[in-house]
Amino acid sequence: MIYPNQRPDMQAYADSIAAAHGGADSSSEASRTLWGDAWGRLKKNKLAIIAAIWILFIVLIALSADLWVPQTLGDPNATAANMAAESRLPPSLEHPFGTDSLGRDVLSRVIYGARISLTVGLVATGISTAIGLVMGAIAAYYGGIWDTIIMRLADIFLAFPYTLFVVAMIAVIGNGIQNVFIAIGILGWPSIARVFRSAILSVKENDYVDAARAMGASDVRIIARHIFPNSVASIVVYATMNIGGAILTESALSFLGMGVVPPDPSWGTLIQAGQQFLQTEPWLMILPGLAILSTVLAFTLLGDGLRDALDVKMKDA
Repeated sequence: MIYPNQRPDMQAYADSIAAAHGGADSSSEASRTLWGDAWGRLKKNKLAIIAAIWILFIVLIALSADLWVPQTLGDPNATAANMAAESRLPPSLEHPFGTDSLGRDVLSRVIYGARISLTVGLVATGISTAIGLVMGAIAAYYGGIWDTIIMRLADIFLAFPYTLFVVAMIAVIGNGIQNVFIAIGILGWPSIARVFRSAILSVKENDYVDAARAMGASDVRIIARHIFPNSVASIVVYATMNIGGAILTESALSFLGMGVVPPDPSWGTLIQAGQQFLQTEPWLMILPGLAILSTVLAFTLLGDGLRDALDVKMKDA
């Protein structure tokens, strides 16, 4: 219905926006949202919930480490000479993960290593996601020469083996945790850009976008207000899975001696230090490896759960 003082294009805009959100045929339908429906479906996915709980547990343990780890397990970076007598002890109640070749508690180093791995995963993924969103939005919304340039640039990045590319970049800019953030973050944007570009192309020609453009809305407003909210679901899923990939990459770099600089603990450096004792003290390598496996698997399972929960085709499932 068009009211006396309402312009037809404004009414078209309002109708298209309502259609984009499923209409208002009933109060129950109007109160439903994408994120509300997604949360309802996610709660039914036991593996995803278990993965989320495990990730939350790891985060809480890592954040609270300063409050209890040094007092109960010992300083993870201690190098006192009198600790040599306790080197490479097997797992016990006093040292649940055993001790390393310098007598340091392995569990305490795994816990502090979780800080580095989670930080790298979150920060590096944040950098690559931010770059990918901007590049993908420009390529999809403006198209033409911008789309060609950005996508060909992404093809160049994707043409190189990812890990080898990261190693080469670290070799140029130097070791250190900050450079790991930069290398993983910068080199991870092409995949995000492609996913976001595809999502934008699927929604940018909808009626509500045309109506907003006809009303004189700026490009930034159209992208931020109408296109991004309807495309963000795929990015949430992809970014969640990318965190696990970033953790694996950081562990590989540290294992090769190009990531975290000792004596700071990292899951990769713990595996590297324990590999020479694999036949005699296998826990020095296996237990840090299980920390990597469980954490990366948790992010993967959570990403799978989010993908299923945010799939609008499963709205009535």
